[in-house]
Amino acid sequence: MVKRSLQASLNGIQEAKRAFARKGWTQDNLAAEVNLKTRQSIWRFFSGRPVERHSFIEICSVLELNWREIATNPPSEFLELEEYTKPSVVDIDSLVEKVRSRRFDKIQDQCGILQLWDISHPVAINDIYIDVNILEEIESLQFLDILKLQKLSPEEFDRFGLGEIDQKQIPGMKAVETYSKLRVLGKSGVGKTTFLQYLAIQCNQSAFAANLVPIFITLRNFAQESKVTNEFSLLKYIRQEFLTSGISDGSVIETLLNAGRVLLLLDGMDEVLKEQINSVLSEVRRFSDKYHKNQFVAACRTATQKLRLRGFTDVEIAPFTSEQIRAFAKKWFVTFSKTNIQDGQLESVQFIQKLDLDENWQFRQLVVTPLFLHLACWVFHGQEKFPTKRTDFYKQALDLLLGKWDEAKGIERDEVYRGFLLPQKVKLLSQIAAATFEQGQYFFEQRIVEQYIGDYIQNLTNVPMDSEELQIESEAALKAIEAQHGLLAERARGIFSFSYLAFQEYFTARKIVASHNLEAFGQALEGLVSHMADPHWHEIFLLTATMLRSADCLVQLMKQEIDALVSEDHYLQEFLTWASQKSRTIPSEAKDATIRAFYLALSRSPQIASRFALASSLDQGMFLDTALDDLLLECAIDGSQDFAHIHACGDALSNILGIVLDVGLYKSLQQLSEQLPNYRQSEQRLELWGQTNYSAWAEQLKMTVINYRNINHHWHFSPEQEQVLQRYYDANQLLLDCLHSNSEVTPAIRQEIEATLLLPQKELEDREWQ
Repeated sequence: MVKRSLQASLNGIQEAKRAFARKGWTQDNLAAEVNLKTRQSIWRFFSGRPVERHSFIEICSVLELNWREIATNPPSEFLELEEYTKPSVVDIDSLVEKVRSRRFDKIQDQCGILQLWDISHPVAINDIYIDVNILEEIESLQFLDILKLQKLSPEEFDRFGLGEIDQKQIPGMKAVETYSKLRVLGKSGVGKTTFLQYLAIQCNQSAFAANLVPIFITLRNFAQESKVTNEFSLLKYIRQEFLTSGISDGSVIETLLNAGRVLLLLDGMDEVLKEQINSVLSEVRRFSDKYHKNQFVAACRTATQKLRLRGFTDVEIAPFTSEQIRAFAKKWFVTFSKTNIQDGQLESVQFIQKLDLDENWQFRQLVVTPLFLHLACWVFHGQEKFPTKRTDFYKQALDLLLGKWDEAKGIERDEVYRGFLLPQKVKLLSQIAAATFEQGQYFFEQRIVEQYIGDYIQNLTNVPMDSEELQIESEAALKAIEAQHGLLAERARGIFSFSYLAFQEYFTARKIVASHNLEAFGQALEGLVSHMADPHWHEIFLLTATMLRSADCLVQLMKQEIDALVSEDHYLQEFLTWASQKSRTIPSEAKDATIRAFYLALSRSPQIASRFALASSLDQGMFLDTALDDLLLECAIDGSQDFAHIHACGDALSNILGIVLDVGLYKSLQQLSEQLPNYRQSEQRLELWGQTNYSAWAEQLKMTVINYRNINHHWHFSPEQEQVLQRYYDANQLLLDCLHSNSEVTPAIRQEIEATLLLPQKELEDREWQ
């Protein structure tokens, strides 16, 4: 019968104590290294008392001792694999099965759970994992013309480089099956580690590569341990891993490797410190060359892809498609539902419905990666809606990328920003964003962004630096921003952009808000307001308004700029005066500005009314004016003398009479209705009436409407005036959006702005004088 415990011999205890002294640890330290909750087993080990055999072997392994030389009477029947030390070809399948069986629990524990951000408990990988897609072409390796990239619209910007433009995607599993040596690239939070863990679990459970032994290695752990021993050997590291599963014979792993029966998963190549990366890469190259028959999958951030591995094929994880987002959300809400599966499924449906709303298009830009999608689900789960202030969500996302994500994973990065603190990094990114956005650049050349970084470093250090030293510092800082944070991404060779347009907009707004003094702040706001006519800047306005402690100055400057657009054009002032006068004739509960917006839109185009989005439900008088305006438009159609048009006008006029309250207007319209010929007359007589009387009848109808309702004036705007009016409407809409964006505006200023929207200059001056 196999002994379930082991104990150290007297000589073994002395040897173990010497090894323990060389480590310089306490018993608590050793217990932590062996993953024991208490030091009781450590005490028993050094006291020569029986210790559970797995813990005994692990203690010896950590102390770099051969457990058989330490134990008293090591059992010959212990389930080692010495009997398979030199298996024949026919025995290799049996060896694989035995090793897989012995390693099963270890792999399940190592790779079967995920620790999600801000979630207090681990989650089973199968409960949340969604199959990833792979891009076989790496955008950043292509040569592209920056002039063509600069012509991309904001929507095309967010799709560029994300696999949605002329790029074929293949399932992740197919890529692994296609290439024996594969390196999976991707930005922070796209799921590289999770993909490798999923491969390990699938292999462990015989759903994939059932004839291979899965081995998962976190390269930063390998580098740290190798630094201690001063020997970078993957073979020895794997032997130590096997010891934790009770496999002490080192020849077993070599037998498996020589037979090509290992699936080696190497995670976090970018997480290895700079001082160790060359040694680690050299060992990976040497190991993969020597044991080339095996299956290798490595993971690395896209920015550090220049760390080349001979024989490895580089691919990139694609962003989530709409179907993958829905599938992830369904799994997420079912997993974290506090009640039952049905409630989780319902919440996932609500999440997707609200995500698809036009107002949430900025969130859709970001949630194409598992990290940001998890964050969005978590926020929605707690609030049952998306944040009203998008800036709060952006800040959470940026906090993750700028350090908390690495911190949560226990990753130590090389600090190449000399003397930079987190606020200074944010300030640098804000300056880059603002400078490039001001010039209308979503894409910029590497030398340009390095110049911005160099200027910032020079101003920060206050220490003179020669041009060559400054260039080296700038290049290193750019590489660090790209590799560590992923906030700047190389979209093609030598061409960079922010990884998401939303982040460039956020940092640009932050640069405005964070102006260092009152004078600079005023200049920043004036500079922002000068861009009101540019739709590319609208999101900057909204973000700035919500980030300011008080948005009073911003909205007041916007109002002044809007009124100035039309203040010098007398004809446009006459147009606004008419709308204002007309609004005062409507006894409605709606705000006067709402009524003014309605009539300005009605006089030009119903499309403008829908775009301006001021009007709510129509007052009876407004409804009547709409009906009359539609009737006059119908009468003005070419060929309206046709009897069918005459009949349609008669029906419309009859319907209008049913809602007219003014007696004079009712009589006039009734008379006009009676002048229309009876539609039962012959077609020839109807057409004759149309040819001889229709034009005069239509003109009389028009004059009646103008006299009684003061609408349907013929406003003749020049092309330039049309453009000014459109800018005026759009700017007013932007101002309203800022007021409704959860911005901090004092009630008095908010009320004054809303009351004076769309007023002519004279009325504005009269209000100011009063």
